[in-house]
Amino acid sequence: MKKREFFQAIASKGLWWAIALLWVAAIVGLFPTPVLAQATKYYPPPLSYSHAQLSGQDFSGKQLYSAEFANANLEFANFRDADAQGAIFSAANLIGVNFHGANLTNAMLDQADLTEADLGDAVLVETILLGSLFEDTQIEGADFTDALLDGAQLRQLCAIASGVNSQTGVETRYSLGCR
Repeated sequence: MKKREFFQAIASKGLWWAIALLWVAAIVGLFPTPVLAQATKYYPPPLSYSHAQLSGQDFSGKQLYSAEFANANLEFANFRDADAQGAIFSAANLIGVNFHGANLTNAMLDQADLTEADLGDAVLVETILLGSLFEDTQIEGADFTDALLDGAQLRQLCAIASGVNSQTGVETRYSLGCR
């Protein structure tokens, strides 16, 4: 039976019968629902650069969602405007790194050395930063909303905090809870 004949046969049975058949088909799974289609979307595995020597590398504007840079040497690397949501930079050498305008939401930068790094206008919402070093770090316009920092780090960052994040509209001092 061809499709056309099938639909004509359904139409001849009446509107209520056709509606009931569509409900059964949806329940049985003959027509994929948007939720099912979304659940089957393919996401590539995260990039892994753990323990890599990547000094001076250019990652600017790149999609680095959940990428792994744990214990990597990224000295003077460029992550300007990169999307590194959920990325892992634990114990990484981030001396002089450019994170200006980068999205680091939910990233892990614990125990990282951010000496002389540029975090200006970066989004660090819910980012873990415990034990990281911030000597001569630029944070103007950075959004630290709900970031995990210890008391000494907060005092250090509040002493230099200024600006408003252009992506979120949040003041740096407010995002840190500075008084």
